[in-house]
Parts: sequence; C-alpha cells; structure tokens
Amino acid sequence: MSNKPFFYQHPFPLKKDATEYYLLTSEHVSVAEFEGQEILKVAPEALTLLARQAFHDASFMLRPAHQQQVADILRDPQASENDKYVALQFLRNSDIAAKGVLPTCQDTGTAIIVGKKGQRVWTGGGDEAALARGVYNTYIEDNLRYSQNAALDMYKEVNTGTNLPAQIDLYSVDGDEYKFLCIAKGGGSANKTYLYQETKALLTPGKLKNYLVDKMRTLGTAACPPYHIAFVIGGTSAEANLKTVKLASAKYYDALPTEGNEHGQAFRDIELEKELLLEAQNLGLGAQFGGKYFAHDIRVIRLPRHGASCPVGMGVSCSADRNIKAKINREGIWIEKLERNPGKYIPEALRQAGEGEAVRVDLNRP
Repeated sequence: MSNKPFFYQHPFPLKKDATEYYLLTSEHVSVAEFEGQEILKVAPEALTLLARQAFHDASFMLRPAHQQQVADILRDPQASENDKYVALQFLRNSDIAAKGVLPTCQDTGTAIIVGKKGQRVWTGGGDEAALARGVYNTYIEDNLRYSQNAALDMYKEVNTGTNLPAQIDLYSVDGDEYKFLCIAKGGGSANKTYLYQETKALLTPGKLKNYLVDKMRTLGTAACPPYHIAFVIGGTSAEANLKTVKLASAKYYDALPTEGNEHGQAFRDIELEKELLLEAQNLGLGAQFGGKYFAHDIRVIRLPRHGASCPVGMGVSCSADRNIKAKINREGIWIEKLERNPGKYIPEALRQAGEGEAVRVDLNRP
C-alpha cells in the first residue's frame, strides 16, 4: 500500500492569460451576493451576443500573430517562389475578408465552443441554447455557408440550413468568470486529425522524432498549409489525447510549463518542437506547391498515460486559422482582438503587383 500523501495536480497549469481583448458591452451582467460571496449574474443575452460576435470576428479576421507569420514568408530568402506566392494570396484574401462581407474561407466551418464556467457565475441555465442562438445569428445574418448535415436515417441526409448543430462543451471551474474558446473548424483541417495507439516502445528520442516526421508527411497539402501542427503524446484516454490536440492546434495550451513533474502535469517539449519544425521545412512540400513553409509552427505536448497505453494524436489548424477567445466578467463581455487591417502586412511593392502573365488555354485540346 502506498503511503504517498494526496496531492491534486491541475492537469493543464497555464500561466496568466496574455490575450488582448476588447469590450463588446458591459450590459447583461450584474453582481449579487449569496451567503457572503459575490456572484456574477449573466443573462442569456450575454451568451448569445458573445457567440455571435466571436464567430463573426473569426469568420472575417485572423489573429495578428498568424498574419505576421504569413508576412514573414515574403521576407525569407529561403522561401520558394511558390511559398511567397501563396503567402501573398493569403494576405490579399485576408485584406478583402476583413471588410466583413466575404469570409476568409468558403468553408465557414463547424462552430465549436469550449466554455469554462466559474462556480460563482450564475446564468439560470440554458447556456447551450443561448450560445447556439449566437452561432445561428452569425451564420444567418452574415450569409455564411451552411455545412452541417442532419441524418434522417442511416443513409439519407439533409442540410440543416443554419449551420447548427454547434459542438458546445462546457466545464465547471473555480472563480467568477466565464471563459470561452470559439473555433470555426473547416472540414479540410478537421479531416487531418489522427489517433495512433502506440506503446512505451515508441518513447525513445530518435524513434519518436522519426515517427512524428513520418506521420507529419502524411498530412499532405489538401488542408491548405502552412499549418499550425499539434502533436500530443500520452493521455489518460484516447479522447483526452484528441481533445488536447484540438486545443493545442488553436494555441490554447501555449502557456503550459516546459517540463513535467511526478504528479502528471501536461507540458510542452520546446526542443522537440524546434526539431520537428526544421524537419517540416525540409520535407519540400512547402505552402501547397513545394518549398519550405509546410508549417508555421509545431506544438508538442506530453501527457501522463496508462502504463499499457501510449496514444499519439496529430492535428492541424490550417491557413484559415479561425480561433478566438472570449470571456465574461463583472466588467462585461470581452472578445479577443483579431487583426482588422491585414493589408498592412503586404509590402508596398507587392500591393499592386499582378499575378504574372496570363496562360493561354486551348479548350479544343483533350
């Protein structure tokens, strides 16, 4: 019998959130008192507004850090002409999308919401319905594509006509804030999510790295690289592994520790991330048509595991990197700031540049 004392380890001990937010509104929230504690009361309208604005912003704008990574390709002397061509088109596309009429990608994605509700947050219930209403409002009012199909039986389907249902996963946590990650996940990048059931035999430096490079190569270019690639090694279950893959690809776990401990905290392996990024650059696949930029960056997260199991997960966030945080606190509803002026990343010399000479096509030739 073990005499080791009890210790609760938070599985994902993140540092303080450094995300920049803007205040959407201070309405629909109030503070009350119950049994000597202050309680944050959140009206259903707050959840609807939050979801509506978050998915609107993510449909037309991307994070500044992502746009900077795209722009850096244009200045990299090692980037191929194909890499630079694709990067320029992405920036031009973002410049058009940021006007709020045409979305960043025609596949406007499945709406995924991860919410963490503090114990001192009261909503009165119906959170999922209020959030789903916000998703509905965005896709209807912004004329975004409806991609969700409902099964009438095992083989017959019909488009729902609203892009519902959304995937909404809500968790109870400590505190008096309600925090969210919203993801518009397109089918192309979602299809590049993989689970491999391995064993401890994989956990040697050379073997693991070569294994991950081989798996990375199988991603191909169909999901619009450059990718943000995530690998997760371990996990208390297969589903825990893949859930971590999804959040890691959205940069949700960037502030994890960089070393493990005896209690099983998750951590990032920064050195392996660097090595894998170099390998990705040497694959030759590049930004879709050959070159260096198959990936913008790579995240590798190590989790605890059952002794008989070693799940390995791989996933990506594609060039339509539509991830956005939001939160509700006593000051109001806050939405992550995305890049509203992506045109500033386009060098002046390329701003009016054409696409090269036209190619003549003989339609009479087979």
